[in-house]
Amino acid sequence: MKFVAYACLALLSLAFLNGCTPTVILGGAAIGGVAVAEERSVGTVIDDATIKTQVMNGIFQKSEPLFTSTSTTVINGVVLVTGEVPTPEDRVTISRIVWGVSGVKELHNEVKVSDSDTLSNYAADSLITTKLKLRLLRDPEILNINYSADTVDGTVYLMGIAQNQAELDRVENHAKDISGVRHIVSYVKLKADMKPMA
Repeated sequence: MKFVAYACLALLSLAFLNGCTPTVILGGAAIGGVAVAEERSVGTVIDDATIKTQVMNGIFQKSEPLFTSTSTTVINGVVLVTGEVPTPEDRVTISRIVWGVSGVKELHNEVKVSDSDTLSNYAADSLITTKLKLRLLRDPEILNINYSADTVDGTVYLMGIAQNQAELDRVENHAKDISGVRHIVSYVKLKADMKPMA
């Protein structure tokens, strides 16, 4: 019984540290339910949550300002980091931290270097992300649980697994239709192009 309690506590901690990531929520049953609904296996969901936690912890240990100004998404061992930092060295530091985490297969470092005069409007970016997530949730032709979105300075970054090209086109069209979106960068992979899970 103690083991179950500790396991639930650990998973709750992961959920708290993972911020917007909905894949690890309350425990084994919740993880299983999510894994059934999405394309990743239960093991991959847990591995991705572990990688994300380690990346975020590494960034926090290095610099609290870097931690608060960046966002991390992990899907199938592929890491996407977005946000804005004051110097090019900060961007390189984040790359080093990510590659130092075991299990990382690929890195997309989309962190922008911006001075205080060009920092994006965080509230506007958050609103874009929220609107997009709501649109994906309400679209019955999209399995929204397979997608992650983040917005920095009007650029929407997408990650996930699309059932097919038509679904991915719908996702991108929803993003394009939102006021304030200037660019879309997609790291979404098609289900048919992915190697079968072991």
